[in-house]
Amino acid sequence: MSIVGGSLTVAAIAAVLAITAGLSTPLHTRPLWVGVLSAVSAAAGGTAAVAVLTGSARFTAQLPALFPLAGVRLEFDALSAIFALATAVVAVPASIYGIGYSARSSSSRPAQAAYPLLVWSMMMVPAAGSASALILFWELMALSSLVLVLAEHHHNAQVRAAAQWYAAMTHLSLLAIVLALLLLAHQAGGDSFAAMRSATVGPVAASVVFLLALVGFGVKAGVVPVHVWLPRAHPEAPSHVSALMSGAMVKLGVYGVVRVGWDLLGGGPRWWGGVVLAVGLVSAMFGILHALVASDLKRLLAYSTTENIGLIFVGVGAAGLFASSGNRPLAAVALAAAMLHVINHAAFKALLFLGAGSILTATGTRDLDRLGGLARRMPVTAATFAIGALAIASLPPLNGFVSEWLLLQSLVHSLPSNAAIVAVAMPVAVAVVALVGGLAAATFVKAFGTAFLAMPRSAQAE
Repeated sequence: MSIVGGSLTVAAIAAVLAITAGLSTPLHTRPLWVGVLSAVSAAAGGTAAVAVLTGSARFTAQLPALFPLAGVRLEFDALSAIFALATAVVAVPASIYGIGYSARSSSSRPAQAAYPLLVWSMMMVPAAGSASALILFWELMALSSLVLVLAEHHHNAQVRAAAQWYAAMTHLSLLAIVLALLLLAHQAGGDSFAAMRSATVGPVAASVVFLLALVGFGVKAGVVPVHVWLPRAHPEAPSHVSALMSGAMVKLGVYGVVRVGWDLLGGGPRWWGGVVLAVGLVSAMFGILHALVASDLKRLLAYSTTENIGLIFVGVGAAGLFASSGNRPLAAVALAAAMLHVINHAAFKALLFLGAGSILTATGTRDLDRLGGLARRMPVTAATFAIGALAIASLPPLNGFVSEWLLLQSLVHSLPSNAAIVAVAMPVAVAVVALVGGLAAATFVKAFGTAFLAMPRSAQAE
C-alpha cells in the first residue's frame, strides 16, 4: 500500500475510533479521547497531502461496498492535497484545543461524535473521485457541522436561529451541486471524474453546470450574496469548531468551483472567470466593511472570512480570465496565489478563532466594547492573537503578505491587455484588493487594541 493510501486508511480508522469514543466514553474522558484521535486523523490526512504534493503521486481507489449502486471512488491528486492540507493545518491544533474547551461546554455525545466525523469528511470531500462520492462526503460534512453549530443551544438562544439559517442554505447548496453533477454525469455517460474530464460537453450545458456549481459551492464558501448563514453560524459554534469551519470548511467551496469549472469542464469562456472575479471583489469589500464595524469578536472574524474567501475567488477568477485570454503563465501565478492563500488563511484564521475562544472562556463575553486590558492578564493569548492579526493584515514577513502580494503581482502584470474584459477588470481588481488590505489592517488594529490594550471596560474583563 502506498503512503497516501496508508495515511488515508489511518485517518479513517482514527475517525471511527473517535466517533465511537464520543458516543460511548464517560463524560470526564470523552473530550480527551475525541480530541487526540481527531488530531491523529487530521495528521494522517495531512501526511497523505504532503506525500502527494512532494512526490507528484496520484492515488486512486474504488470501494464498491461503501455506497449502494455506485460505490465510492477516491482520487487524490495535487488539487485534493492542497485542500486536505488546509484542513489538517486547522484540525490538528483545533482538536487539541477542543480537549480543554469541550470540557467546559459542548461535551454532549452528539457534539463529540460529530466533531471527528466533520474532520474526516472535510478531508474526504477533496479526495472524492466521482459525483456520488463527492455528494456522500459533502452531506456528511454538512450534517456533522450542523450538529456542532447546535452544540451550545442550551446556553444561547441565538444558536437555534443561526442553525436554521445554516440548514436552509446548506440544503440550497446541496441541491445546486447535485443538479450540476447530475447534468455533467449525464453528458459524460458516467459519474466518475475521469469520465467527466474526457466527455464532450456543449457550451450551453457546460455554462449551466458551471453556474449551478458556482451557486452550490459558493454557498459553502460564504461569498456574497449567498453568505447570509456564515456570520450567523460561525460565531455561535464552539470556538474550535468555528476555527475549523472558517479556516477550512469554507475553502471546500473554492475547491468545488475549481474542480468542476477548471478541471472537469476544462475551463470555459472569459465570462466564467469574469463572474468569479466579480463575486470575489464584491465579497472581499463587503466582508471587510462589515468586519470593520462589528463589535462581536467572533462575528468580526466571520466577516473577515468572507473577505479572505473573496480574495481567493479573485485569484481563481483572474486565473480563468488569463487562461481564456491565452496568458497561461500569468494564470498559473494567479491560481498559485489563490491556493497559497487557502493554506495561509487556514493558519492565521484558526489562530485568531482559537484566541477568541480563549477570550470568551476567560471573560464570558465576545463584545469588544466590554473587553480591554487583557494583554496584562492573558499575555500568551495577546501575543498569539497579535501574530494572527499581523498575518491577516498582510504585513511582512508573515504568510498573509506573501499570498496577497503574489495575487497583486499577477493582477498588475496583466496590464496592458488586448482583451477588453481584462483591461477593464484588472485595474478595478488592483484597486479593490489594495483597499481591502488597508481596511483589514484597520479592522485588526481595532480588534487587538480594543480587546487587549487600554483599561478594562467591564467586570468580566477585569
